[in-house]
This record gives sequence, structure tokens and C-alpha cells, in this order.
Amino acid sequence: MQRFFALDMPFLRFARNTMLLSLAGLTPLLVLFVTLTPGFASALSESGQALGRFLRQVITNGLPIVFVMNFLAFFLYASTEARGDLERRPGLTLFLDISARIISFIALHILIYVLSADWFGSFGGSRATAVRVVAPTLARSAFFENISGVYLYATLVSAIPLYVTVIQRWLTEAGLAAHRPVRGIAVALSLMLFGGVVALLTGIAYLVTELQPTR
Repeated sequence: MQRFFALDMPFLRFARNTMLLSLAGLTPLLVLFVTLTPGFASALSESGQALGRFLRQVITNGLPIVFVMNFLAFFLYASTEARGDLERRPGLTLFLDISARIISFIALHILIYVLSADWFGSFGGSRATAVRVVAPTLARSAFFENISGVYLYATLVSAIPLYVTVIQRWLTEAGLAAHRPVRGIAVALSLMLFGGVVALLTGIAYLVTELQPTR
């Protein structure tokens, strides 16, 4: 990862690498979502207006969310690598990533939904409605029931490499490298950790949904 994401790298190159990986993570999941959603593919192929709205949503909603989240994750990796915190404080690195990942995913949805209400008249043009639907939407995203699930899982391209790097170094320093397949263990633990992040985000979204006043 250090080859593609380092603090001494020019900003535009760093952003370009982030964008390429974001597109690599987002595109196949979008295809999968369209394929798995009954009638969605035919609706897009038969209606240019529906296809246009879908592409607009991906470009103005999904891609910015995935890009910003991945950028933050890669920047965190680069900065902690430069300071040596990956070796000294691996737990802090993971905590910062998980916190930033959850907060940014929620905050970016709120921001983009509000802007969509203002610019495109989404949610009846109501900012309050836009904010109110964020929690129920995110509560179902983990189950791939809406397009926010695509955006959530597209950030795997930044989460897993960071988690694997941190966990693998921790396992090696703990003296486990000589006796066990550390790489495989690190990958498995990273996937479990990302699953935990998804579960925590879902729990927060469900809690907020329940606390919101019904109208």
C-alpha cells in the first residue's frame, strides 16, 4: 500500500489512485446490485430517464461517498505509516479508522441527501425529510437492500488492505509468524473486523430510526 499511498506523494496522484480504487470497488457491486434487484435492469434498459436518474445518483451520491471514505482511510494509513504508529499503536490506528469510517458514512449521507433536496428536488425538496430518511436507509444498507449498501461495501478496497497490514504486523511482532499462516489469519480477522464495523453502523442506524419521532 505504501507504494500507492504515501504522504510525500503529490496530492493529485494520491487522489487519482484513490479514485481508481474507488471505481474498482464500486463498479462490480453496482452491476451486482442491478442484477439482483428484480426488474431493475429491465427498467434501466427500457427507460432513458430512469437510467439518467440512476447514473446521476451514482455520480453525485455514491462516488463522492466512496471516494471521500477511501481517501480518509488511505490518508490515515499513510500518516500512521509515516509516524511509525502502525508498529507502536496498531489498536489506535484501527480505532481511528473505524470511527472515521462510521462518522463519515453517516455525515456524507446527510450532506448529500440535503444537497439533493436543494438541487434536484429529491425528498419533496424537504431538507428535514432528507435528514429523516438517512437512518432507515443506512439500517438496511448492510443487507444490500438499497444502493447505500453498494457504497458501504465498496469501501472494502480501503478497509481490508489497511486492516490486513496492521493485523499482520501485530501478529508478526507477537511471534506468531513462525508457526501460523499469518497472512491468512490477518485477512480473516480483517474481514471479521469490517463485518463488525458494518454491524455497528447498522445498530446505530436502527437506534436512531427508533428514536426518531414518527410523522
